[in-house]
Amino acid sequence: MRAALPVLVLLLLQAGCASGAGQARPSPPATPAPPAQATAAAPGSPTPLSHVFLIVMENKSYSEAMAAPYTAQLAAQYQVATGYHAVSHPSLPNYLALAGGSTFGITDDGYHRLPAGGIGYQLTGAGVPWKAYMEGMTAGCTDSPYPYALKHNPFAYFGGACPPAVVRLTSLDQDLAGPAAAVPRFAWITPDLCHDTHDCAVSEGDRFLQVLVPKILASDAWRQGGVLYVVWDEDDGSSRNLVPALVIAPGETVHSLERAYDHYSLLAAVEDRLGVDRLGQAARARPLNPI
Repeated sequence: MRAALPVLVLLLLQAGCASGAGQARPSPPATPAPPAQATAAAPGSPTPLSHVFLIVMENKSYSEAMAAPYTAQLAAQYQVATGYHAVSHPSLPNYLALAGGSTFGITDDGYHRLPAGGIGYQLTGAGVPWKAYMEGMTAGCTDSPYPYALKHNPFAYFGGACPPAVVRLTSLDQDLAGPAAAVPRFAWITPDLCHDTHDCAVSEGDRFLQVLVPKILASDAWRQGGVLYVVWDEDDGSSRNLVPALVIAPGETVHSLERAYDHYSLLAAVEDRLGVDRLGQAARARPLNPI
């Protein structure tokens, strides 16, 4: 028994030292929160994609736009929403709906200074790179001459000035030519008043898309899980505001999206894919997602 006591004491001392060492060891640093650009999307939404492109065309009904050969080719090759409606007339309220989730009670194309907000401010605050490419913008975003249209640049209304991310369309080619990481996660594209078919024939807009869309589809940013939306802001007054919306994503199957969608549906899909909360009426909208 006497011989066993020293052994027992030694064992107890060793156990105490081990326990004390465990308490003295500093705990590992907490895992840092993910950056804002990696914030998870809303429950039930798709996994965020790498890049989202959006081209906004003008003032044509579904049937008018689909009569253009290249636009019809895109619809036949990818996905087209056949039950997509604009939310208002004239142009500006539709652009604000696409960028801010509301028409903000605006029913004209005049300049209205709105509080800072919209998807541009939202993405900047979340650390998500974005740009709005404006064709025809040669001076400031509020004073460039025709064929640039201020009413087709919703980012100029939020906060009463354009953020630095609003740039000329001429810079898009250089951005697309680089690696995917060099391309903004969200790229909004507004053609000028001729190329968007507001002041020119449908054929002019169709040729514009025939040049621009292949550049986007050839980019690493689109090919590596990106998506391109092409939408018309409103119809010409002949079809209860039924307009086409094309959904162009790598590897998708040809499909007609026959459910009811609108500009809030598109904003919801964009925000889900960029991993930010939905703004305004987009929170209750059915998102326009690729199938």
